[in-house]
Amino acid sequence: MNNLNTLPNNEDIKDKIIFLRVDFNVPIKDGKVIDDTKIDKMKDIINKLLSKKTKIILCSHLGRPQKKGKEGLSLEQVKNRLENSFKKKIVFLEDYLNNDTKKNIQKSDQELFLLENIRFYKEEENNDPGFAKQLADLADIYINEAFSCSHRSHASVTGITKFIKSYAGETIINELNSLEKIFNKSNKPVTCIIGGSKISTKIDLISNLIKKVDFMIIGGAMANNFIKYNNFEIGKSLFEPDKEATIKNIIAEANKSNCKLIIPEDVVVSINEDTAGINKKISEIKSDEIIYDIGQETIKAIGKVINSSKTLLWNGPLGFFEKDFFATGSNEVAKLIKINTQKKLLTSIAGGGDTAAAIKKAKAEDGFTYISTAGGAFLEWLEGKILPGLKVLEK
Repeated sequence: MNNLNTLPNNEDIKDKIIFLRVDFNVPIKDGKVIDDTKIDKMKDIINKLLSKKTKIILCSHLGRPQKKGKEGLSLEQVKNRLENSFKKKIVFLEDYLNNDTKKNIQKSDQELFLLENIRFYKEEENNDPGFAKQLADLADIYINEAFSCSHRSHASVTGITKFIKSYAGETIINELNSLEKIFNKSNKPVTCIIGGSKISTKIDLISNLIKKVDFMIIGGAMANNFIKYNNFEIGKSLFEPDKEATIKNIIAEANKSNCKLIIPEDVVVSINEDTAGINKKISEIKSDEIIYDIGQETIKAIGKVINSSKTLLWNGPLGFFEKDFFATGSNEVAKLIKINTQKKLLTSIAGGGDTAAAIKKAKAEDGFTYISTAGGAFLEWLEGKILPGLKVLEK
């Protein structure tokens, strides 16, 4: 991505304070981090900056405190996991909007500093200029390593760049380079797997990608809309009402673009999420049953497509993978993608928190070309939208 400002390799940053916008919005249970994927992703980058004798201010959000309250959303909970990961003491800064903070950081013997949840301040999401200036005054250089937040016009993402020398970080460059492979450098055939629950949240994504890929596989609860559109019973399964026109347009666009649309031909159904399911053809679903996963024949059909593909994008799990009963579809697809990628037969890119979690559950995370933990930013970029957090970092 030649149009983004990146930190020059020859720039002397010794003794500089770097304001590093990261994404440590990690899952927490009982006050402890239960998945440190996002933390591990930053480890080498942070250590590389520290090796140049810098000091780093880590800035992140956690949850949505302005909507749900601050309780349970302090980043102090993440501090211990960070210290274990980096093998360094981290100074937690709860009250940092004052003139003494930068001076204290400069005088400190420590190298790493963690700000309290940036979203504890309403000025963050309001992109308040005065607040952004206060953040900029804490450091000498700003680096955005939070691609996942770059679709937000927030103070620590866009506003701060008006007041300090600012750069796109390695994770952003790696993310964009990986996504570019889907559109500009892809080897054909190209396959896109779209899952998840709501078609309304991904209609722009599907509409944009269907013109550029050879196969579009629809899974998850989203597929229920297509099954119902084709006049099959879906029982008590999750679906979105009044989406017939949307589905009709998707089918028409697929035909126009010579993109083969693949929806489930069989599924796994159960009466509830705590009862093991039964594999059924979509013509056999009963009115009291719920679709929780794709079936074996569908898995085979998807497997044939994957085996014929050279490039693949996956966003959204194919079933209710959180329950082992209904994880087979996502597991089998993830494992096959892993095998083909490791054999250098496939370039594979996956994105979104649920997708990354499904791949991790399948123990296939080491078998993808690139896995993005970004959600909204990942989707908006694929939809062709301009991300404000990247726009401000253009040369």
